[in-house]
Parts: sequence; structure tokens; C-alpha cells
Amino acid sequence: MTNPLVAILMGSQNDEPLLEPTKKALDELGIPYVVRAMSAHRTPDKVREFAKRAESDGFEVLICAAGGAAHLPGAVAAQTTLPVIGIPLASSEVAGGMDAIFGVLQMPPGVPVAAVAVGAWGARNAAYLAAAILALKHPEIRAAYKDFRDRQSRG
Repeated sequence: MTNPLVAILMGSQNDEPLLEPTKKALDELGIPYVVRAMSAHRTPDKVREFAKRAESDGFEVLICAAGGAAHLPGAVAAQTTLPVIGIPLASSEVAGGMDAIFGVLQMPPGVPVAAVAVGAWGARNAAYLAAAILALKHPEIRAAYKDFRDRQSRG
């Protein structure tokens, strides 16, 4: 499997270090991905076009990380029917990321975004949730994810 199945989108290039746990987990599971920086506020046309083309470009899951108002996951979900996983980042000065949590969670009916925790735990869990989704279709990902979960449960 060589074509990326997952796109990791971040609101700013400065967010990339916060997404290292996502990339590491996807690498360990053998899931191909790409990383792109685009802002729901500064580059809305880029976000809209990427999201509209995502499925035809071969992506199956979109992971979106953003801090502050955290509009990126919702802006992407509004333009695609692919699963969108939102990682709220504590990148603002407001309450340790609580603003981002609410920004990711409070999607209107019909525009779902799956939300994970703030920070490294959420960054890793976004990759694992993507793996669980992809495992429904890809036997090699199902095997890798099952192996990971089995190893994890053994301690």
C-alpha cells in the first residue's frame, strides 16, 4: 500500500511538532499519510478545495488539528463525507485548550467530527481511531491494529 490513505491537516506549520505522536503511530501501523498546513481562517479556499478533492484523491480518513477556535475540522467536514477526526490543540492562551475542545466538539447535526483528547494522547488516539476506521476495509491495517492492541493489553 503506497498511496496515502490519511491526510493530517494542521492549522499552522508551527503545529507540526504537536503531531509527531500521530505520525509515529501511523508509521508503526504501516498506514501511509501526508501532512499539510492550511488554515480555516487564513487559507479557506485551500481548505475547501482540499476537502472537496480528498475522496477522489484517494484519502479515506482526514485528521485535522487546530488550536484556538479550532475551526479546521468543521470546515473540512463541511466539504466532505469522509470521516474527520479533530485534534484540539492547546496552542492558545485560553484555558489550556478548552476553547479548541469546544470548537471541535460543537459541530452542527449532519456535519460530524470525531474528537480526541488535547495534546499527545489525542494526537496518538487520532491515529488509532483512523486505524480502526481503515481496518474495516484494509485487512493489513486490521492485522497491524489488532497486533498493536494485543501487545498493549499484555502490558
